[in-house]
Amino acid sequence: MRLTTKGRFAVTAMIDLALRSHSGPVALAAISQRQQISLSYLEQLFGKLRRHELVESTRGPGGGYSLGRAAEDITVADIIVAVDEPIDATGCGGKENCMGDDVGRCMTHDLWTSLNAKMIEYLDSITLKKLVADQLARGISIEEAPVKRAISSAPVVKPLKVTAPNSVFALGAAISK
Repeated sequence: MRLTTKGRFAVTAMIDLALRSHSGPVALAAISQRQQISLSYLEQLFGKLRRHELVESTRGPGGGYSLGRAAEDITVADIIVAVDEPIDATGCGGKENCMGDDVGRCMTHDLWTSLNAKMIEYLDSITLKKLVADQLARGISIEEAPVKRAISSAPVVKPLKVTAPNSVFALGAAISK
């Protein structure tokens, strides 16, 4: 089995999100910056995670993503399956045609099928909550982002000085002078 960057990035981003979920929705741009993952790639991954109800999105100022379920109810297997990452060590993708359509299964098909079951069992036993606890135990620091305000507390008002005529009659008077 080869876990691609899709699965790795999805799990990493979900850990980042869960670490910061107590303070409201988390912007993908912030996860992108902290984890060095392309924002457009994260948008694709989070679209899939949202369709599997692992995350919820909030629109507007102060919006972002939050967990769709409690961290103890989300497993690594849930995340990997949500982003369409295959968990399969067989050469045939479980179709039992390892040697070609007319030949059938290879001699080691049962071995790889058994390995698949063990991998899924293992990934299903690890919760997002455990991964967050591991990060906190390692001493990861979670900086509190300043609250962004949509409206300034002290608006700057600059009066406009209009020198143009405000009607066609004023325009005619200005031209005839």
